[in-house]
Amino acid sequence: MTELAQIARWPEQLQHPVLVMAMEGWIDAGLGGGAAMAALLSGMKTELLATFDDDALIDHRARRPVMRIRNGVNTGLTWPEIVLRWGTDASGRSVITLSGPEPDLRWRQFTTEVVALAGRLGVELVVGLGAFPAPVPHTRPVRLAATATTSELAQRVGFLAATIDVPAGIQGSLERGFADASIPAVGIWARVPHYIAAMPYPAASAALLEQLADVTGLTVDSSALRQAATVTFDQIQQLIANSEEHTAMVRQLEGQHDQESGADPAFDPGNLPSGEEIAEELQRFLRGEHG
Repeated sequence: MTELAQIARWPEQLQHPVLVMAMEGWIDAGLGGGAAMAALLSGMKTELLATFDDDALIDHRARRPVMRIRNGVNTGLTWPEIVLRWGTDASGRSVITLSGPEPDLRWRQFTTEVVALAGRLGVELVVGLGAFPAPVPHTRPVRLAATATTSELAQRVGFLAATIDVPAGIQGSLERGFADASIPAVGIWARVPHYIAAMPYPAASAALLEQLADVTGLTVDSSALRQAATVTFDQIQQLIANSEEHTAMVRQLEGQHDQESGADPAFDPGNLPSGEEIAEELQRFLRGEHG
């Protein structure tokens, strides 16, 4: 037992374990990371490994427990929990997951303890999942960007060609902690169309899950997310079609996307959103200036 973590059951034997992180309460446009984590957990049987002291880490006035009232009687509270779970994918590879609300307090200690637990468990690779708003169209495949502990890992996913300063989430703190402990870690971030960043966008979740499989070799099933993405696409198309302004905006974003991908022979790099422009969109989202 550590100061913050209560061990429920220590796994007896793990096979090349991978740690996957997706925590609630920080940037996750279109619920990309949260839905990807939910799909991952629903696709395999898991057991509770550890819980963390929510009284020490969570401000319950900001993240209040849920009270169940039945016919006027308070029948109990459901408290927010930060948990580690473990299971195996279809091929027998060990998967450890870290999920729950992002801590409000004691980030340095939380980071130290999670990194130490990962070391004891023999974690070979850490992957964080998330999504951010960007000037991209919903009519094209989801594009990904990485934050990582090494340039080699970043290149496997792709990255924004820019040097930017943005407020960090707990996954950023953990990523640096893993780097200091020489445990490779990569954050996979889906670019969600900025005009729908506040609504669920399962195409981003599916892309995250599939990239997770590519980076780690895990066996995952993204079919349900892909089906949901088809339904969501049709809904967005109907909404866009009702506005000439929005239709024109999407067409412009499509042109920029196709030019950047090299599909348009009239490629003009000067018309493309730069890494700094995408970073500015992200910073606006973090300040709450998105629509």
